[in-house]
Amino acid sequence: MASCSTPVTPGIVVLTDTERVRRTRKLIVELLLSSGHHNCIVCEANGNCRLQDLAYACGITEIKFSRPDKFYPTEDANPFIVRDFSRCILCGRCVQACNEVVVNRAISYGYRGSASKIVTGGDGSYTDSECVFCGQCVEVCPVGALTEKKAKGMGRPWETQKIRTTCPYCGVGCQQLLHVKNGRIAKVTAVEGAEPNQGRLCVKGRFGYDFLYSEERLKTPLIRREDGEFREASWDEALDLVVAKFKGIIEKHGPDAVAGVSCARSTNEDSYQMQKLFRSVFKTNNIDHCART
Repeated sequence: MASCSTPVTPGIVVLTDTERVRRTRKLIVELLLSSGHHNCIVCEANGNCRLQDLAYACGITEIKFSRPDKFYPTEDANPFIVRDFSRCILCGRCVQACNEVVVNRAISYGYRGSASKIVTGGDGSYTDSECVFCGQCVEVCPVGALTEKKAKGMGRPWETQKIRTTCPYCGVGCQQLLHVKNGRIAKVTAVEGAEPNQGRLCVKGRFGYDFLYSEERLKTPLIRREDGEFREASWDEALDLVVAKFKGIIEKHGPDAVAGVSCARSTNEDSYQMQKLFRSVFKTNNIDHCART
């Protein structure tokens, strides 16, 4: 009797750890292992795979059943997610996460029987679908069917250090874990059970960390010379110049001659400090926030 469809009745006895139960569980895991190409040595999910854990717990040392001859081709055309259908066990966690947790409704079950697979609206690529690349499907995938493309080869789970931080992209304050190896971010995941995001991230929070390692990123303040070219400056010199400019404008034209727009990619605390700066120090109410529009 299937536990997922058997109603509870008075006097029922549920046995969860008997020899028969253990034997049945082992058979199910063996069938799951034979349904795909589960080569843990080269899999990105090695060390963070629920199927691998179950196989170890059940004491499985070999695959007794024959594997299919062909699998659906791997999709890696998009820059964020690799879909390896040969490792998919059709558990449906990605479908539930997409449809019920983040409610994007980009994927669902497709086809029937041995041809079953997880599909987008028209069984096309993620790029051509309604997917917004929040990566929630990757977050909940228990095997190596869905992995972060940018994290490939960056480090095994046991090689990385998890550092909790707040997403820098907006004022929501989503909690995230940076998986760091040798001082470099390998991937980003959400913090389960943490406010306010409750294990969810958007595409920017999960995949938008490339700017940290950009060669074009500014590493020192720049001051424009009279000839129009920029020169490097210290923070003290740059801030003194900004203060002097603002003071000169306010003295000549009054405080309402200046205005500020707080960035939506700043935290709520930063935006609060900026409006206090303009209202209390500059003595003007000319302060806005670009997220309002």
